[in-house]
Amino acid sequence: MAHEQMQAPDNTAVRTALWRAMHLLVDPPPHVVEDDLGLQLAAPGDDWRARPDMDPQATSGFRAAVVARARFIEDLIAEQAGRGVTQYVILGAGLDTFAQRKPELASRLRIFEVDQPGTQAWKRHRLVELGYGIPDWLRLVPVDFEASEDWLKKLAAAGFDAGRPAVIVSTGVTMYLTKDATAATLLQIAGLARGSTLAMTFLLPTELLDDVDRPGLRASREGARASGTPFISFYAPPEMLALAREAGFEEARHVSGASLAERYFTDRTDGLRPSSGEDLLLATT
Repeated sequence: MAHEQMQAPDNTAVRTALWRAMHLLVDPPPHVVEDDLGLQLAAPGDDWRARPDMDPQATSGFRAAVVARARFIEDLIAEQAGRGVTQYVILGAGLDTFAQRKPELASRLRIFEVDQPGTQAWKRHRLVELGYGIPDWLRLVPVDFEASEDWLKKLAAAGFDAGRPAVIVSTGVTMYLTKDATAATLLQIAGLARGSTLAMTFLLPTELLDDVDRPGLRASREGARASGTPFISFYAPPEMLALAREAGFEEARHVSGASLAERYFTDRTDGLRPSSGEDLLLATT
């Protein structure tokens, strides 16, 4: 693709990748997720650790939350692959590096990374440039969401089989979408083959956060607004569960950030814990 068609991932995708790398660099083992490949893809420059949003102490809760959700998703994929599911769809893939970091598991699947066309062209170029290439089982699916392109049609064109179950993952996306847009996406996913699983993150309203985490959420909201990508949607868990059930999912459950903290951080001695504020919907068709 021509160079002018490429567009680097947005600030949020880059920040998430850098926090995953920071976990390896500043937090002692055991590491919840080991991922520095996003850092290699982003190539942020030698001074990236001096950025205010990379302060090891001030952003530790966000960093822990990011690696906790990444680990949860990876555990889910391994579990579903063990049950025979062979399709994995990542909506808003950004700098996701599962395919490169877990090739033994990933090569047993057909992975579809969905993102904006410019971002997908950029990522394809970087993966080739770094020597990873694009194996046949990894499909980078460009979808122009701003032009309301049908992502399911694009998936089908890329080889997705709607008649077979899949795992669909959407992390760090719903806060940027209207509630109607998220409800429409849930309706589409609920119509996929029986046995499909959706994992989707959502932000909690301020009043549901732990007191200590509220200033951080306010700062994140201000930063998102200043960068032109404001947070517009927040959900109490019962509201998100109701949306999933109305869409037609057979089962829907709430996975709290606190439960991920218990699962992945209980035995740590360094005090690292995820901040509250982001929970997950786990739903099956």
